[in-house]
Amino acid sequence: MFRNYLKIAFRSLRKSKGFTAINVIGLSSGLAVCLLIVLYVTDELGYDRYNVNADRIYRLDADIFYNHTGYLGADGPKPLAPSLIHDNPQFEQFVRLSYAGDVMVRKGNNYVQEHHYVFADSTFFKVFTVRMLAGDPNTALNEPNSLVIDESTARKYFDGSNAPGNVVGKSLELENHTICKITGVFQDMPRQSHFHFSLIRPMREAGIGDYWLGQNCISYILARPGYSSSFLQSRVNVTVNTYIGKAMQTELHQSMQDMDRQGAHIRYLLMPLRDIHLHSNKIAEFEPNGNIVYVYVFLFIAILILAIACVNFMNLSTARSANRAKEVGIRKVAGSTKGHLIFQFLTESVLLSFFSGLLAMGIAVALLPMFNQLSGKQLDAGMLYSSRILPLMVGLVLTVGFLAGSYPAFYLSSFRPILVLKGKIAAGFKASWLRSSLVVFQFFISIGLIIGTLVIYRQLTYIRNRDIGFNRDQVLVVQNAYLAGDAVRPFRQDLLKLSGVVDATLTNNLPTNPGNYSQNAWYRERNMAPGNMVLLTNLFVDEHYIPTLGMHMVTGRNFTPAEYRADSMGIILNEAAAQMLGFKDPLNQKLYVPGAKDSTGAYKLDEYHVIGVVKDFNFTSMHEKVQPMIMNLADNRGSLSIRFQGGVIPALVQEVEAGWRRIANGAPFSYTFLDNDFNNIYKSESQTGRLFVTFAVFAILIACLGLFGLVTYAAEQRMKEIGIRKVLGANVGGIVALLSRDFLQLVGIAAIIAFPVAWWAMNQWLRSFAYRTGISWWIFAAAAAAAILIALVTVSFQTIRAALANPVKSLRSE
Repeated sequence: MFRNYLKIAFRSLRKSKGFTAINVIGLSSGLAVCLLIVLYVTDELGYDRYNVNADRIYRLDADIFYNHTGYLGADGPKPLAPSLIHDNPQFEQFVRLSYAGDVMVRKGNNYVQEHHYVFADSTFFKVFTVRMLAGDPNTALNEPNSLVIDESTARKYFDGSNAPGNVVGKSLELENHTICKITGVFQDMPRQSHFHFSLIRPMREAGIGDYWLGQNCISYILARPGYSSSFLQSRVNVTVNTYIGKAMQTELHQSMQDMDRQGAHIRYLLMPLRDIHLHSNKIAEFEPNGNIVYVYVFLFIAILILAIACVNFMNLSTARSANRAKEVGIRKVAGSTKGHLIFQFLTESVLLSFFSGLLAMGIAVALLPMFNQLSGKQLDAGMLYSSRILPLMVGLVLTVGFLAGSYPAFYLSSFRPILVLKGKIAAGFKASWLRSSLVVFQFFISIGLIIGTLVIYRQLTYIRNRDIGFNRDQVLVVQNAYLAGDAVRPFRQDLLKLSGVVDATLTNNLPTNPGNYSQNAWYRERNMAPGNMVLLTNLFVDEHYIPTLGMHMVTGRNFTPAEYRADSMGIILNEAAAQMLGFKDPLNQKLYVPGAKDSTGAYKLDEYHVIGVVKDFNFTSMHEKVQPMIMNLADNRGSLSIRFQGGVIPALVQEVEAGWRRIANGAPFSYTFLDNDFNNIYKSESQTGRLFVTFAVFAILIACLGLFGLVTYAAEQRMKEIGIRKVLGANVGGIVALLSRDFLQLVGIAAIIAFPVAWWAMNQWLRSFAYRTGISWWIFAAAAAAAILIALVTVSFQTIRAALANPVKSLRSE
């Protein structure tokens, strides 16, 4: 019996090649997009799960709020983690990391810049599941000047050593002529990790002091099995209150209870390792993380696009019902039951879904490179055939087949034979509220995606064009300027002689490097009373920083150490800091910062005076408001930023590089442009915008197939009406307008429903930006106009064809 059903199904699908092709294209496109999004979501949810004890590893995150200023960071004080282990048997192990950023490694006569350099405790390999290929993981970081490297680094610097074991015992020279002995080689860290390190050195060589009120390392804790996160957090709270409370009392003369009464707090919260990638975006993150909101959004879009594809199948199947009505009637007269017919049509549906699934796999493989480029992922086609995805795909195909075929199956099998054989099979287009509702649903999704795309791109345009308080255009940034040593200052002077160079500044605290800032405690008066302290973001700059970056002074002056020697103790505030401090006239106001300790062990306060106020500028992402900030005059040689105007950029870069080669002693010439660095801050939003465009296009194309099916159905149902109208004198334009009007009404209804939903959703997204654009009325008008135009183009082909048909053919049966 089942074999007979399959045979009939194949014959039916082969007979209606157009119907089969359109349905397969629609379903396979929807399934392919759904597959790609499932790969994306699976990848995002899989971060850090390679660790055997991932469910018991936590990071200690800072949550500090004091005198109306706050700090949310992934770092904390160095002594916290070992104290937790010592005082609480519920914790099994800890490891602390201090990210050093970039380091220069000597290779032959030149230096190579490495980007993943970190200091770590010797317990690193006990907490994280990182496979050691050579060396002892228990002792590899015990010796002074020891160095553990990953496999890729080993092959890069020791070409002749094919086996990692051959590298152990050899040495690498780091910058400042530091010779390190390689004591271990570990396997490259998995891509799905929230950090990636290539070179690891012992933590004790990081030069970090055991300071309880500092944020100087990132700590991870491995808990023992059987304890809830809430209980573990209570143990952390006790340790924090004990030790940090004591430090607060000793150094700031304030207890934790005093802070609570003032609405202030110092907390360290346990962040589960598996939640870091999607739920954490704090200061001092090792790498940019994902966003759980985007995971939910894309998963929801996948379901919607798949739903559109299923709707297409229903519409096309019912549109084809007129051609199969007599078949149903004859089969019922011949003895087929309703159950037999339902099973037959479901078999056809599942078979078509199976073909669509096979094609979807091929489409997904073909689109994967483009999807990787859009999403910034490195997904592999082999993941489609993994033990996770393949069963999911089979289940999805069967589910889609049954769901998409259920309505046509029950609809077609319900025809009464006597009415079918008389030609009375349906009540017409207007009586089918379900099919109309499905079209409204399709265009509701399509219009919503169009609105979302327009809002995202408008916000990104707003970010690019907004006055951010500094000029990011035409600034060349030479990285690692400190490698040139004292020669970098004469080099800066030489650059000013080049044609087109306006100014240059030496600093690592650029507005596009938010992770390089520090927050320090400053005092309004010369005592460390609790009410006097404020937390301010510190930028360490030279006297050329403000003019090079095109900033503007609101009042006072810039640093001029050549004219004013006291500028070494001068500071510049931004407007937010001046407002927070309550200075009506900020000039010559005094602020104090802890300096060296006196003979009693108490901190001495160094006095600084305000020489100017700079206009607020965004030195963090526009997701956050401009925070109170203070500038200190300092010798900070992290990078050399060069402002230029006019001229040929490649020629300027070559001239700068030539000068660098003369002074840098083999250090590589690495540069970026400030505007590119700025755009990289919003890389995630840009990728989201591109993905929205792609999904919107797919949704619209699939929806158009459904609309094509419905207009085909309507034209078939009204062929005799069209024939009569033509006989009575109706022209082609009038008939096309008649058939199109109903569909345009459905698109209009979809737009009315989509507008408030899309407004709410995009308003929620915009709320994550402290500085954001509005949602203008024209966005909704443009989305509706685009949907109507697309619907007209889709409908016009079939309606014009119906209007041009010879009325004799449709009326002669009467």
